[in-house]
Amino acid sequence: MLSNPPLSLYIHIPWCIKKCPYCDFNSHGIKQGDSIADIPETLYVDRLLEDLAQQVPTVWGRKLHSIFIGGGTPSLFSASAIDKLISGVRALIPFEGDIEITMEANPGTFEADKFLGFRQAGINRLSIGVQSFNAKHLQQLGRVHDPEQAIAAAEFAHKAGFKSFNLDLMHGLPNQTTEQALSDLQTAIDLKPQHISWYQLTLEPNTLFYQQPPSLPQDETLWDIQEAGQQLLANNGFNQYEISAYAQDFHYQSRHNLNYWQFGDYLGIGAGAHGKVTRIDLNEIQRTNNKRHPKDYLTQDWTQVTETKSIPSHELPFEFMLNALRLVEGVPANIYSQRTGLLLQDIAPMLTEAKQDGLLENMDNWIKPSAKGSLFLNELLERFIIEQDAKHKTISIKSL
Repeated sequence: MLSNPPLSLYIHIPWCIKKCPYCDFNSHGIKQGDSIADIPETLYVDRLLEDLAQQVPTVWGRKLHSIFIGGGTPSLFSASAIDKLISGVRALIPFEGDIEITMEANPGTFEADKFLGFRQAGINRLSIGVQSFNAKHLQQLGRVHDPEQAIAAAEFAHKAGFKSFNLDLMHGLPNQTTEQALSDLQTAIDLKPQHISWYQLTLEPNTLFYQQPPSLPQDETLWDIQEAGQQLLANNGFNQYEISAYAQDFHYQSRHNLNYWQFGDYLGIGAGAHGKVTRIDLNEIQRTNNKRHPKDYLTQDWTQVTETKSIPSHELPFEFMLNALRLVEGVPANIYSQRTGLLLQDIAPMLTEAKQDGLLENMDNWIKPSAKGSLFLNELLERFIIEQDAKHKTISIKSL
């Protein structure tokens, strides 16, 4: 039976100093001649709270499990603006007692000085976008910080009293050697974060790197980096729990991202923000999508800003697996029905076939990718794509 999963909130702040050539997120560099002071911080926070107020009736009576403030570069905002934002959210929707509140931050002394203010505002987890500790690679990636500022940001997170913070790190950078990638990773480990996100650079459409591809390492080098890096992380107590996420222990796993991967619910506020909400009253799962450009988001009325659509039932198996199969340990089989409202028996043939082909572990009460399944994840996910008109594959919503 369809039931309410944990509820999270994603808040998007779209501005950054400049757009990085690999970035396909909804981010907008500060215009030439403008400064950080020209960002409409107060107006945007007010608009975010209006956005949330519009959505609260869809989750009435539920509490927030986690909050993630992403971007862009949210740490461009002042600590007082973040304090106003968190206080305003709390006034609109209750928090769980142990709520995780994460904010993305980029290195740089003009931001590091605010870390204490962010913690006092209620942020209890930081995600610091380091990407590399190599000056040449940082320049190639279009980052505005240098290696020293990256190191200082991590050290300041400790000094500001953050008990949990993540370092975001990429590998497979232009002309990067295995030794350089492992050096980056070792530097990150030495800074003693509780969590490391370590992922391979990919060339995404609508980015400068896609239009003008840099020279990336060969597949053999990428494989060597992946194997050696995972071993280095494991040797230093970082356990992989998702494709690109490693934590010192389960207490430091990202609760917000886990909720995504376990097909939980989340409200999305801000320019270009997406949301997913279970509507038991309507017996459906809805997705929301906001206008991407900050100007449109700030000026148009809500009927134009936010689009809401129901997820068709035939798409739910793939949507669920797209998230759940990212997790190394997978998910309990019973949450499939709870979070999609669909019968597990309807996808039993697909599960059986995937197990027979060695892509899923042969477990009755758990849906878990095998080592082979994680390696060939796209092939595994394709097993759960269901055509709407396919007569041999029917999906039925359980009656409530």
